Order: sequence, then C-alpha cells, then structure tokens
Amino acid sequence: MGFGRRLSERLTGFAYQIGWKLICRLPESWARWAFTEVADIAWRRQGPKVQVLEANLRRVLSFKHGRPDVDGKELRALSRAALRSYARYWLEVFRLPVIPVERIVSGMHINAEGEAELFANLKSGRGAVIALPHMGNFEQAGGWVVQRGAGTFTTVAERLRPESVYEAFVRFRESLGMEVLPLTGGVSPFGTLVQRLRAGGLLCLVSDRDLKESGVEVQMFGETARIAATAALAVHTGAALLPVATWFEGEDWGAHIYPEIPVPETGTRTEKVAQMSQQLARVFEAGIAEHPQDWHMLQRVFTADLDPARLPAPRGETGP
Repeated sequence: MGFGRRLSERLTGFAYQIGWKLICRLPESWARWAFTEVADIAWRRQGPKVQVLEANLRRVLSFKHGRPDVDGKELRALSRAALRSYARYWLEVFRLPVIPVERIVSGMHINAEGEAELFANLKSGRGAVIALPHMGNFEQAGGWVVQRGAGTFTTVAERLRPESVYEAFVRFRESLGMEVLPLTGGVSPFGTLVQRLRAGGLLCLVSDRDLKESGVEVQMFGETARIAATAALAVHTGAALLPVATWFEGEDWGAHIYPEIPVPETGTRTEKVAQMSQQLARVFEAGIAEHPQDWHMLQRVFTADLDPARLPAPRGETGP
C-alpha cells in the first residue's frame, strides 16, 4: 500500500472518529445545517458518485412516469433531495448514540400488520430475514426492532477501509443491540446466518446491491440489476423472508414491513432463489418508487452500468 493511500485512510479514520465524538456534542440544528451544506456542495460539483446516483434515480423516474425520457430539472431536484437525505442518514448515525430510546421508538411509524407478522414469526421460533434496500435510516430501524422486543438480531457489515472505521461501525451497531458479522476478510458469514435462523433468530440484511459478486440477476425498474442472494437463507432454512422499506417522515421515520415472500413448492434451489429474488426486487421497486429521495444508492446496481468483462456468472444458491 502506497504512502498516499495510507495517509488517505488515516485521515478517513480520523474524520469518522471525530464525527462520533464531536457531532454528538454540537447543537442538532448546527450539525443539520452543516451536513445539508456539505450535501449541496457535493450535488453542485457533480462528482462520480453523484453521477451514479442520478443514473440510478433516472431509472426510478422513468419507471414511475412510464416513459424512457426524464425531465432533467426533475432529476436534478430529486438527486439534490437524495443527497440531503443521505446527509441526514450520516448525521443520525453520528448522533444515534445520544438519541433517547423513547424517541427511537415513538418516532417510528410502521404498518401494524407487518409488525405483527414479524413478531409472530419470532415468537413461534421460526426465524425471520428482514431484507432492505439502502433507504432512510436502517440503523434507527435496527434500534427500533431491538427495543420493540426482538432482543437482538444479526447483520452483515461490509469491511470498510481503514480498519478503524469498520471497527467503529461494529462497536456502534453492537451498542444498538446488533450482532455484526464481516462480509469479507474471513470465513463466509452464510453458515453463521443459517445457524441463527435455525435457532429462531432474526437477520436484518441490506440486499439491493451485490457486494460479493455472488448475487442474483433480477429485473428492476425495467432493467437487469444484481441484488444480494438473501433469499437463499430462506430457501436453506424455511425462515420467513420479509421485505422492508424505510424512509424519513418529516422529523420522524417511516417503515413498511411487506408480506412474506414464500419459498416456492417446486424447482431446484437455484430456481427458488431466483424466483424469490425477483419478487424481492419488485417489492424494492415499489418502496423506492414511493420514496425515491430516500434511496441512497451511490453505487452501480444495473448491469448496463457495470463492466461486462468483470461481471460474474449469475448464481443463486450462495449466500448474501
């Protein structure tokens, strides 16, 4: 690793540590203003990540309006709102340790039937997999589900650089009551996830992006995309696969737990995973289209945006 890269990672690690220590001490109004300003600066600069975000949001708008052409002003306004939403997510991540538990619970607006279905599965000892897109504040949603009676749940975290940033995120999520497994850098987490489900546990997995090149090809917003093979866990264990969308609702948070996606009665494991993944993608479509400003997807998801030479062969039986 070169000196420049080492320095960059050290500075990144320092910035995250300062964020957790300093942002909690600033008045919330000051911090919110600063994060909004940073989001607006990034939006005006139109860097590579913002361009990827707009490419993704273009598909959403085309899907919503039912036509391929998208109004440029509408797209730009949406991308600005999305970056502000993303900035709010980071602000709340840094401030979540000091947000009262009562506020995390009372500020969540969620559909009652979905909540009842989730906890009925856990009470029966069946186990459940919550699959989410990168929307709203899923960290707050994790804190909510713990406080509502789940006790704890298991999730998987992408190993960020530098290592100090990854470790800080693990400590943060563990402080909210989560068990965090590394996605890479060790033994595959799939076996542990299966064990947790067979013991009647709960998994919460962000699933709208293929991080390990072992995902599933689906149709989403009218194009081919790759999402995580989260459905494989339900196929292997019989646990309930419950799609969830989260978003910001004024100063509060919103969430919708959709009905279970059942395991098909016929077909090979690969076919079952593919079929369930497509159903999951359809639910993600609906949730994202309803709250597109809260979809924080600054990475390439659609295969048309990826380098074909680097695309792995589609797979369906491996874990997320």
